[in-house]
Amino acid sequence: QVQLVESGGGLAQAGGSLRLSCAASGRTSSTNILGWFRQAPGKEREFVAGISWSGLSAAYEDSVKGRFTISRDNAKSTVYLQMDSLNAEDTAIYYCAARRRSGIRSSPSEYDYWGQGTEVTVSS
Repeated sequence: QVQLVESGGGLAQAGGSLRLSCAASGRTSSTNILGWFRQAPGKEREFVAGISWSGLSAAYEDSVKGRFTISRDNAKSTVYLQMDSLNAEDTAIYYCAARRRSGIRSSPSEYDYWGQGTEVTVSS
């Protein structure tokens, strides 16, 4: 089993930045792919970004490309999401997810473990 705990959410001004962290514990060797998803009120959970074990491969949802950066520190079993140039549409609960198999996927059903989420609110 893998446990994921997110932190770093909060309130930000439009145009501002936040950095989310997700610490993994347990059988972290099985966390091949780490990803971030978000869910806004009344909407489905959507893929934001994902990163491979090596950190050499990353993928982003189109609306966050150039604004968000995903990274991971395997020594600390932690994945980060640096969010810059935030706008009101980024307001959501952000979830960290881990996938045992290789290959970054955008469907929530492809991920095996989930954190509880951290709330991000961007005021315009």
